Amino acid sequence: MPKRTKMVAVSLLVGLFVYTLLGFLLLPGVALHLINQQLEKRLTVPAQLEQLEFNPFTLELEAGKLVVGAKEQPDLAWRRLYANLEWKSLWSGAVHLAELKLERAHVQILFDEQGTLNLAQLIDPADSQEQAQEESAASEPFPVRIEHLALIQNSLYFEDQRPTDQVTFAYDAINLELRNLSTVTQDDANMTLAASGPDGAKLDWQGTLSISPLSSTGQLSISDAQLGTFWPYVREQLPLVLSQGNMGFSSDYHLDMSAALELTLENTQIDLRELAIQDLDQQPLLQLEQITVSDTQVDLAARQVRIGKLASSAVQAWIERSEEGELNWLRVFATSEQPEDPASEPWRVLLNQAQLSQNQLHLTDRQPDEDVTLLLSPLELEIAEFDSLGNTPFSLILSTGVGERGQLTAEGQAQISPLSADLKVTTQSLDLRLAQAYLAPFVRMELRSGRLDSTLDVAIDAGEPLALGISGAAKVDQLHILDTVGKRDLLKWEALQLDGIAFQDNALAIERAALLQPYGRFIINQDLSTNIDELIIAQPAPTSAEAEDVKEVEREPLAIRIGSVLIEDGSANFADFSLRPPFGTAIAQLNGQIGTLDNQSAQPAEVDITGNVDRYAPVTIKGSVTPFDPLNSLDITTRFRNVELTTLTPYSSKFAGYRIRKGRLNLDLHYRIEQGQLSAENKVLLEDLQLGERVDSPDAVDLPVRLAVALLKDSRGNIDIELPISGDLNNPEFSVMPIIWQTLGNLIQRAVQAPFKMLASLVSGNSDADLSQIGFQPGSAELDEQAKQALDTLATALRDRPSLLLEVEGMSAPAKDGPLIGEQRLEREFQQRKLRQLQERGEEVPEDASQLIVAEEDKREMLENIYQTRLKQEIPAAWQALPAEERESKLRQAITSQWGQNTAILRRLAQQRNDSIKAYLVDNANLEASRVYLLDVGTDAEAEGEQVFTKLELGSE
Repeated sequence: MPKRTKMVAVSLLVGLFVYTLLGFLLLPGVALHLINQQLEKRLTVPAQLEQLEFNPFTLELEAGKLVVGAKEQPDLAWRRLYANLEWKSLWSGAVHLAELKLERAHVQILFDEQGTLNLAQLIDPADSQEQAQEESAASEPFPVRIEHLALIQNSLYFEDQRPTDQVTFAYDAINLELRNLSTVTQDDANMTLAASGPDGAKLDWQGTLSISPLSSTGQLSISDAQLGTFWPYVREQLPLVLSQGNMGFSSDYHLDMSAALELTLENTQIDLRELAIQDLDQQPLLQLEQITVSDTQVDLAARQVRIGKLASSAVQAWIERSEEGELNWLRVFATSEQPEDPASEPWRVLLNQAQLSQNQLHLTDRQPDEDVTLLLSPLELEIAEFDSLGNTPFSLILSTGVGERGQLTAEGQAQISPLSADLKVTTQSLDLRLAQAYLAPFVRMELRSGRLDSTLDVAIDAGEPLALGISGAAKVDQLHILDTVGKRDLLKWEALQLDGIAFQDNALAIERAALLQPYGRFIINQDLSTNIDELIIAQPAPTSAEAEDVKEVEREPLAIRIGSVLIEDGSANFADFSLRPPFGTAIAQLNGQIGTLDNQSAQPAEVDITGNVDRYAPVTIKGSVTPFDPLNSLDITTRFRNVELTTLTPYSSKFAGYRIRKGRLNLDLHYRIEQGQLSAENKVLLEDLQLGERVDSPDAVDLPVRLAVALLKDSRGNIDIELPISGDLNNPEFSVMPIIWQTLGNLIQRAVQAPFKMLASLVSGNSDADLSQIGFQPGSAELDEQAKQALDTLATALRDRPSLLLEVEGMSAPAKDGPLIGEQRLEREFQQRKLRQLQERGEEVPEDASQLIVAEEDKREMLENIYQTRLKQEIPAAWQALPAEERESKLRQAITSQWGQNTAILRRLAQQRNDSIKAYLVDNANLEASRVYLLDVGTDAEAEGEQVFTKLELGSE
C-alpha cells in the first residue's frame, strides 16, 4: 500500500476514533455537565439530568431521568427523552427530526392562595426577562421539522388553592402523537392525543396542527368528566353546591389565529348526566338524569350558537319565592352579573328543536302566611325555531300535570320582542284551593274545593297598554267556599258553565252562565249589614307614594255583560236578623233565570225564580233589580207558604236556645227601592208554634222564649205580625229597629222584664202585683191570706194559658227560720220524752204527742240529758257552778242554736213550704198538678222584713 494511502487511512481511522470518542463519550459527558450547570444556575429549585447519550453516527440523542424540584414531588420530570436528528439538518438551515419521543414525563402545576404559579417560580427572574427580550426580537420562529413526535405515558398533576374549595386533579396515561410537525408557514401536522383523567374521565383529540400561523382542525371528545373536579371555579362565581354530575363533550373544530382568534365548532354534542345542584342552605335547585345538546354549531367570532336539538329527561327544578318576595334563582345569579361591553354584539342562540320530557317543576311560595307548594309533573315541553334575539316567532307545545289531578296544555306561537303570543290553552281539573293563601289577607273565606276546566284561545300583543284577548269556554266544578267567621258554608255549586267568553279591551262578555245545584248563604244582620260585609278584611291605607303609583296605572273599570244566568236545582239559606223574632229558612229546588246583567246599563234585570222550602212549601221570587246598583232600583216580591218551622230548628237552637217541635210559617216580603228610598212590607204568620227541648248554645238570646211565645199567641194559637219598614238607605242614621218595636217590642220587653206582673195585669188589671214570690212567717210553712190571694190570681192566669208552667223553689233562711226551728224542735223533744214517760207508767196518752203539755219543772230535768244525748258532748264544767236558771239558759241556747243551723231541718222546712204552695194551687185553685213543678229547695234565702220568701218561676211546655 502506498505510504500516502496509509497516511490517509491512518488519519481517517484516527479521526474516526476521535470522532467516536468525542461523540460517544466526551461530548455527552461535557454536555451533561454543562446542562446540569445551567440548570443549577438558571433554576431556583434543585434540578438534575442523570443521563445523556449521543450516537454521532445516527445523530440519536437520549436524555434519561430529568428531575426538577424535590425528588419526592418534582415540578418537572421525565423518564426518557429520545430525539433522532437527520443529517440534512447540517446544511438545510432547519432542524429536521425524524423522531422525538418523551416517555414517562410528569408535570406538576401548582397555584398557591395568592395565585403564584410554581412553574413561573422555577426560572430566575433575570434570566426569564432576558429570554423574553430575545424571543421578542425574533420575528419568525426557528424552522423546525419533526416527522414524528410522541408523548408516551405522561402524567399531569394540578392543584389550585385560590378557590375556597381547593381544586385538585391528575391526568395520567397522556399519549400524544404528531406527524410532520413544523414551524414553517402552512405546514400542517397530524395530531392524536389521548389521556385519562380523574374518576375515569377520558380525553381524545385528533386533527391537524399548524404552528405558524397557529391553526388547528380536528375532533375533540371528553367522556365521563366529573363536574365536581372543576366545580370550585363555578362556586367562586355562583353560590351553588354540586352534589354530583358528569359531562361528555364531542365536537369538530377549526381554530385559526392568523389574524384574530377564530374558533368554530361543528357537530357539537354535550351530555350532562346525574346532575344535582343545591344552594348554600343545602336546598335543592336542580337535578337531572340527562340533558343532551346535539347537532350544534358555535362561531366564536360571530358570537352565535346554533343548537340543532336539545333533549332532556327526568329534570327536576325547584323555584321558591322567599317571604321577602325574592326568587331563589334570581338570588343565585344576581351575585354573578358582569357588566357587558356595550360595543360588543350580544350572543345569539338559535334553537331548532327542544324536547323536554318527564320533567318536574317544584314551586314554593313562602310570601303568604301559609306556604304554597305546587308540583308540575310530568312536564313535557317542545320548542321549535327559537331565536334569542326574540324578533321572530317560535312555536311551543306545553303539557304538564298540575298538583295531584290537574292538567295544563298550551300550544301555539310566541314572540319575545315585541311580546306577542297566540296560544290555545286547555286546563283540566285545576285545583282552585291554591288561591286560598292569596285570598286570606283580603277575605275571611276558606276555599274548600273547586276545579277548573277550560278551553281558551289567548292572544297577547305588546303595546301601550298591553293588549290581552281571551275567548272560549270555562267550567268550574265542585266549588265550595266556607265563611270562616261563622264557620259555615257560604257558596258552593256542582258546576258553573260559562259559554261564549270574550275578553278584549277591558270588557268581559259572557253569553250564558249556567249554574247546576248552586248553594248560597245570605244573612241580613240587625244593623242591615250582611254576612258578605263581615268577610271583607280592611286594608291599611296606601302611602302617598303607593297612591301615586295607583293613579298612574288606574284604568277604566271593567265592563261586564252576562247575557243570561240559568239556575238549576239550586238551594240557599236566608236569614234576616233585623226582624224580631229573627227569620231564617233553607230554600231548595231553586229553578229559574235572571236576565241580562250589564254594569254599563241602568236597565234592570228581570228575576223569575221558583223553589221550595222542605220540598213542599213553595217559594217564589219575582221582580226586577239593577244588580250593580241595587240602591237605584229594586222591586222584589218574595213569598213563602206553609213552611214547616221544624226546618228552622238549627237556627232556633243557636239563637233562641230551643228546638222547634211544631208549627208553620207564611211569609210575604215586598221590598221596593227607588233612588235609595226603601219601602218594605213584611207579613209574618206563625201557625201553632210549639217549642221543643232546650239546647245549650253560647249564642242563644237570654230571654224566656217559651213565655214570650205563650204570651204572643192569639186564641187560635197563631202569631200574626205585620212589620212595615220605610226610610232612606243613603242615610247612615237610618234604622228599622224603632219601627219593629212599635208593634212587638213593648210587649216582649214587658214579658222579659216582669212576666209575673204582666200576668197579674192581664188577670186583675193590677200591674203592680208581684206574683213571683210567696212569703211565709219565720219557722212556718203555713200560707197566710195574702199568699192565698196571690196564688188564686196566678192560677187564674195559668188556666187561661195552658202552655205555661209554674216552677216553685222552696226556700228557708237560717237567720230568720233558725231560732224558731230550734225552739220548735226542742219543744217536740220535750213532748216525745214526756210521752215515753207516760207510756212507761202505763198511763193514758193522747194519739198525737203534740197535744201534750210539759211542765217547766219537767223541762228543766230533761235539758241536761237532751244536751248530752242529742249534742253528744258533756256539759262544760264551768256551767256546773252556775246558778240553775243561768245554766238552764245556756243549755237551751246551745241546743236550739245547733238545731236551728241544721241543714236537713232547714231543707225540710223549705220542702214543706213547696208542698203548701202546690197543695193550695191544686186543691183550692183547681190547677193541674202536672203544671206545677217543685224544684230542689234552698237554705240560703235572704229574709225581707218579717217574712221568708219562696221563689216562683214561669216556664212553658
